[in-house]
Amino acid sequence: MLSKLGSALAGWRPSAGRPGDPLSLIRAAWADIVGDDVARAAQPVALTGSALVVITASGAWSHQLSFLEREIIRSVVALGVPQVERLRFRIGTIRAARGAGGRRLVRGPAGTPAAGKPQSTAEAVARFRTVVERRRNAHRAGGGAFCGTCGGAIAGGERCRPCADGEEREQREQCERILFEAPWLDPEAVITEVAGLTAEAYDRIRRRLLRAWVDELRLARKRHAVKAEIDRARIRKLASSYVLLETRIDPNRLELDSPVRQNALGDLYAFIRQVETEA
Repeated sequence: MLSKLGSALAGWRPSAGRPGDPLSLIRAAWADIVGDDVARAAQPVALTGSALVVITASGAWSHQLSFLEREIIRSVVALGVPQVERLRFRIGTIRAARGAGGRRLVRGPAGTPAAGKPQSTAEAVARFRTVVERRRNAHRAGGGAFCGTCGGAIAGGERCRPCADGEEREQREQCERILFEAPWLDPEAVITEVAGLTAEAYDRIRRRLLRAWVDELRLARKRHAVKAEIDRARIRKLASSYVLLETRIDPNRLELDSPVRQNALGDLYAFIRQVETEA
């Protein structure tokens, strides 16, 4: 038997999001992370790359929460969303917020704060700081460790995940710059130059760069074939860095038409020589 439309709609509830969706996971735990006071005036709305976009009720809220960014990120990462490395605040409309257990959080009319609720942004953030400090004290009392870089609570080890990822990213970027600008350097010289870089990490970065450079050169060849604009200076530098990093040959011994260069570039060689000889 078909049920009445009113009865069917009465039993319908909006979905909380796709299972396993990182943003849905963050939204569900948001009030537990920042507290009800902050959840009424700041809400996560999107994940853009490594940034969690948070809508706030005002510029004051954005400013105050920026000081607690690292603490919020650590809590988000602890949920199982390791890609979040920073917060991006935007002022906008705050929709109906949910507290722990899914209860609705109501924001009182302007000028008529409810009993027990903070009367200013600073007071709400101060309460959040108090909650954070209480969590830290409990963590310390339970024998927990703290990150040696940012001081955040961690289950064990020396650093939290965001700090470890940040250091690894800095190492990778510095290594990539050196390999692009001075690909003839010995691995030992690069490892010595980049603090904390291991031989295994160097080899991993080198292999990834070589693949990325070949892909970029192939894409440039396709664009060149259809008369699209390409950055010839970068293509020449990229080809040179690729050959030197791939072959590890002394740059003073490398000639443009050498067999070593032809073998290294393979089917890309003709395109590179065309780019190098074009006016």
